Amino acid sequence: MKFSLEKLLEILENTPAVISTLLDSLDDEWIMAKESENTWTVKDVVAHLIVCEQTNWIPRAQIILSDGQERVLTTVDMNVHFEMAQGNTLENLIELFKNSRKSSLNTLKGFNLQDKDFDKIAIHPKIGEVTLKQLISTWATHDLTHLTQITRIMAKQNKENVGAFESFLNILKS
Repeated sequence: MKFSLEKLLEILENTPAVISTLLDSLDDEWIMAKESENTWTVKDVVAHLIVCEQTNWIPRAQIILSDGQERVLTTVDMNVHFEMAQGNTLENLIELFKNSRKSSLNTLKGFNLQDKDFDKIAIHPKIGEVTLKQLISTWATHDLTHLTQITRIMAKQNKENVGAFESFLNILKS
């Protein structure tokens, strides 16, 4: 697919509602389960999405779009979401994610981006040069990755019950 902010916004705008609909009123057994030892719960994933919303996408876009000579992206703390997950209910996390995403998208749209802006560059501390186009594309793909993770965590809770049907369920093989 050719880069299109409008198409990526379709994913970014829908993700909070997808998560809310998927997880609404589920028993804790679904949201607190893990795929295996040292993996995340569904609640951890939602908290991670919030942390990224607050510290990753828009702050990094602002660095890329800045006029400064030193456009170096800051690292994202990959552990802070665990504390956030423990200190909140899933309902609170989902609401916080919805509000954070709405704010982020309002900020993104407020940049009034031109075609040339998408090719602006900053330095990522681990992978080197990245463009705004790559950052926004990664943002939407990150959402899809974590939606997959959420459904995989949940599906694996039922693995023992599907019997021979497991051979048809690729989600249980990953």
